[in-house]
Order: sequence, then C-alpha cells, then structure tokens
Amino acid sequence: GGEGAGKSTLAKTLAAKLEARGVRCLVTREPGGSPKAETIRSALLAGEIAPFGAFAEALMFQAARIDHLDQTIFPALRRGQWVISDRFADSTRAYQGAVGRLDPVLIAGLERAALGAFRPALTLILDLPVTIGLARADARRGTGQADRFEKEGRDFHERLREAYLRIGEDEPGRCVVIDAAPPADAVAE
Repeated sequence: GGEGAGKSTLAKTLAAKLEARGVRCLVTREPGGSPKAETIRSALLAGEIAPFGAFAEALMFQAARIDHLDQTIFPALRRGQWVISDRFADSTRAYQGAVGRLDPVLIAGLERAALGAFRPALTLILDLPVTIGLARADARRGTGQADRFEKEGRDFHERLREAYLRIGEDEPGRCVVIDAAPPADAVAE
C-alpha cells in the first residue's frame, strides 16, 4: 500500500498473532532488511537516486532486494520461519513501473532477475484514500523530514493507489485488498 496505510504496524501485529499461535516469524522491510540493502534504502529515500530517473531507482531497488533475499529472507525460510515483509516486489511494479512509467515488460524482467522463481505466498494490499494516508504519514513523521516519496504530490499518490489496486485485481490468487481506513486494530482483525 501507499504512504500511511499502516504496513509496518500491521506487519508487527500479524507477527505477534502468529507467534502467539506458535508460528515462528521474521518481520523485515523493503527497501532494506539487510545491511547492504539498508545502505541502498538510505540513498533511495534521501532522493540521491531520483535525479537518475525511474529506471535507475528500479535497478537500485532490485539490487537491495537481491541482498535482502540472500541475507535475510532465504535464510529465514530455510529455518522454517514465516517471513512478513513491509513492502516487496509489487512496490517496484507500482512506484517505478506504473507511476514512474517504466515498461511493464522491463519491470517483469528486472523482477525475474532478482527473484528467479520465488514469489510471496500471500500479499496484503492495504488500501485507503490518499488524503488519509498522507495525513497519517505526516502525523507519524512529526517534525522530521519527508522522504523522497512522501514529498511527491497528490497525483503521484493517486496513481500509486490505482497501481496497487490493479495488481490486486490482476493477481487475486496471491493478493488480498484490505480496507486500511479503519483504526489499526480493526484492520488487523
């Protein structure tokens, strides 16, 4: 989902509920989730890659994803843990693909290069009106600086929301769209 949808909150809540049922979980995030990927995350969110365009951003997200998979996700899965990731490949499809207007065939090729045959078993798409999401992101950030994506205008975020909803429509066997407008505990239930 977009900014302020509650992805981090839901990931932590879901992990706690699963752990209480005896399911070992690892909560991680993208970009990031491994030391090298966190370095790339810093550059991306600071806007250091943005001047090079959507293709360069997509490449950097894939580079971070490859390290995240190799260093964090695959080892956790081998240990028998469930992995809950706050964002994954669909975010590149939405941000750099749909909103950045990169060719979907190019995005699919980059995704194949980074993921191989690996795909998430389930993707929860958190949907809410853009005005609510941006207000939540502003409140969460407080007096801190908005990141490269939070600074984008409303039209950017509306296109992002549409892109996520399209992904959910295109892949109903993997994706579930959840109304993220209610309070976090109601969304978690």
